[in-house]
Amino acid sequence: MNKKNIRTSIAVSTVIVASLFFLNRPTKNNDSILVEVKKGEFIVDVITTGELEAKNSVEIQGPKGLRAHRIWQVTIQDMIDEGTYVKKGDYVARLDASELTNKLSEYQIEYDKIQSQFIQTQLDTTLQMRQSRDDLINLAYEIEEREMTLEQSQFEPPATIKKAEIEVEKATRAHQQAQENYLIKQKQNIAKMTEVTASLKKQGLELKGLKELTQKFMIYAPEDGMLIYYKDSEGTVKIGSQIGAWNPIVATLPDLSVMLSQTYVNEVDIRKIKKSQLVEIGLDAFPEKSIEGKVIKVANVGEQRPNSDAKVFKVSVELLGTDELIKPSMTTSNKIITQTHQDALFIPLECLYNYQDSITYVYQKNGINVIKKEVIIGETNSDEVIILDGLDFGDEVYLSKIKEAEDQDIIRLSESKTAVSGQLGFSSPSKKF
Repeated sequence: MNKKNIRTSIAVSTVIVASLFFLNRPTKNNDSILVEVKKGEFIVDVITTGELEAKNSVEIQGPKGLRAHRIWQVTIQDMIDEGTYVKKGDYVARLDASELTNKLSEYQIEYDKIQSQFIQTQLDTTLQMRQSRDDLINLAYEIEEREMTLEQSQFEPPATIKKAEIEVEKATRAHQQAQENYLIKQKQNIAKMTEVTASLKKQGLELKGLKELTQKFMIYAPEDGMLIYYKDSEGTVKIGSQIGAWNPIVATLPDLSVMLSQTYVNEVDIRKIKKSQLVEIGLDAFPEKSIEGKVIKVANVGEQRPNSDAKVFKVSVELLGTDELIKPSMTTSNKIITQTHQDALFIPLECLYNYQDSITYVYQKNGINVIKKEVIIGETNSDEVIILDGLDFGDEVYLSKIKEAEDQDIIRLSESKTAVSGQLGFSSPSKKF
């Protein structure tokens, strides 16, 4: 055979082999992506969104005497802008004093009324006691007169003497009764004056307290710092908001040297969260910045957040560093590191599929073929999953389903490796699912 025929035969053979290869190769979706099974450090984390606040802060409070005067809520009429730097004694806010003004008017009227009652009671008791003292004096004179009459009747008949003695006795008894009545009236009048004096004093103190409370409706900064609006269960306290008598906080002056990220973890993940776990904190306002933190508090009781049906638990994360760009109320992304596994095998979560909620499998590249392979999985994070059995380091799996392999049977881990390695094309293994 000449060289030309040899070259022709080789070319034809190459074409035939290539044709057979591509004819036997399963066609896959154009967007199918292969990834290798990785080995190394695997971090189990919980991703949450948080909001920065100072760990320590000075509260700027409204009047503390509202309850004493039965004022339960007060509206904030004016307040300086959030983020304003203030000095001690600077103006912060003004409260609506209309209800207080009305009460002040009512208290003044009541005070004037009680004061009038006090004067009237004082005059009545003075006149009454004066009359009682005059009666006692007159009765004492009457006793003297009866005694003089008895003395002058010593030479009169016995009946006349007896009558004079009776008159003396009657006058003496009347004087004694008048003395006893005087003491009773004195105690009664003392009690009346004590009662009306106490009422006047009480009303006077309340009136004085209301007048002093009026001065506290203008609120000033107790310390230097940056003003941050206070947030409660109802939302942010601002102009138009009402502060209650039980919690009259208007705003805060945070200590920016130690900051917290307050976040909420779903009840499904809260069992993974423990104190002292490290947290990678990112700032939405500055994506290039990352600060380390640690969990310092995990709520024991869940709560329901607005516009959510799921129960969540509040978790406090303390920032272990600081930056002048960090400000309260900034939004953070928190990556709470719950566990770290060394030398773990792992693949992306997108590679996993379930069969009847009992078998987890992947689409694995097996030579020029694709097989559906059962795997046993372990811990997961937001992107990847640990493979405990079914795959080895360097194996290749697909990120998406392979349409041409969907009807295949799943190769179970209980099957021998011989059966797996002997499988060609899309032939089914002996055990089907």
